[in-house]
Amino acid sequence: MRDSAGMITQPYHLYVERIAPEKNMARFYALAVQPTLFGEVSLVRAWGRIGTRGQQMVHLFDNESQAINLFLDVLREKRKRGYRPKAPVDIQRI
Repeated sequence: MRDSAGMITQPYHLYVERIAPEKNMARFYALAVQPTLFGEVSLVRAWGRIGTRGQQMVHLFDNESQAINLFLDVLREKRKRGYRPKAPVDIQRI
């Protein structure tokens, strides 16, 4: 799934929000599949209350398809919980 230069074939970035004023809830969740400096592929997950820095987790994979599978699994779970797309994710923010 990667080209000869070790680059990811297609960018995967997502930013979703879940806002429920009646519950005082304003959450964000961001996902991005990115290459590492060592030729691996990473899935960066960031989440928290909108307006805060939140938390971050990085998963490392040997190939892009593994990262994409987790990306899609997390996306499905967040959609079930009511998260919806808001705007393109700013990679520098993650």
